[in-house]
Amino acid sequence: MTSAGRVAVPHLVSERAARPVFRRRPTQAGLAALLSLLATGIAPARAAAAPPPGCERPPAVQESQPSLEAVLTDAERLLACSAPQAALAVLARLSPGPGEGRRRWLVMQWRAAQAGLNHALAVQALTLLAEGDLRRLEDVALPLVRPGASDTGRASGGKPSTRSALDLLAEHLESLGQRQQAARVLLLSSTPGALTAARWGRAAALAEAMPLQQRDQILEQALEQAAAAGAWGLVAALLDQQLAAGVSDPASSRALERRLRLGERIDDAYGEWLQRRQLSGPDHEARNRELELLLRSPRLPGGHAGPAQLPDSPLSSPVQP
Repeated sequence: MTSAGRVAVPHLVSERAARPVFRRRPTQAGLAALLSLLATGIAPARAAAAPPPGCERPPAVQESQPSLEAVLTDAERLLACSAPQAALAVLARLSPGPGEGRRRWLVMQWRAAQAGLNHALAVQALTLLAEGDLRRLEDVALPLVRPGASDTGRASGGKPSTRSALDLLAEHLESLGQRQQAARVLLLSSTPGALTAARWGRAAALAEAMPLQQRDQILEQALEQAAAAGAWGLVAALLDQQLAAGVSDPASSRALERRLRLGERIDDAYGEWLQRRQLSGPDHEARNRELELLLRSPRLPGGHAGPAQLPDSPLSSPVQP
């Protein structure tokens, strides 16, 4: 306390730190170099953020009764500009009657709904495209990317990748939480082969409310399709799914026996080892030891480990005196 009766406040900042710091004023050359550096970094960012050519102008469809070609052209351009909601708004200005024009309009509506993650509208478009029979969608191939897009989603031949409308409808339904309905759609697949087997296997996994015996029957039919097509990798995956589904004991035992035999047949040492390690007994233990010797080390040729670290180059090593 001071002589005047006032409490002395301690200095929280030293006098030296409180002094103003004067820096050297930048030169004209330094400012020019800084501005050039900023421009070099900003120009590419502006170019990347700029909309593609043609995206600045509004849709050409303005008349009350636009033509189908004008609507589809504008919707295509808006999709290329990553504006699916605007494309849907343009498509809503027209509702074609039955025929090829309506089919093209529905495909464009599905593309816009898929791009905008509007799964409900996508389901509606695909359902209308089926014209009352969802089995027709199995033979309808829909493009996954727009013409002229980047290489992402393109097949090796350079053409846009396509997928069956039946698979796409099931995926949209699954996204909406309608797993049972998605399973029913996949079970409509009738083309013999591995594709139908994979769809039936997926349907069995989605139909959680279905009785286990019925799901096991679906998996058995899928196994027959996959085996007939020689898709042994798919057969192994379906057997693993059957074992994980917790079906009846006889079915589980039968699936396990087939899975172990298949592992030996297709040289799937890892898959066989995964199943055998859950079993006990001298025979299984002996086979497990054999399989462990067959399993490839990550560092052997073809393994998943990264390349070994190369020794230091003599040029990079420090020079010893």
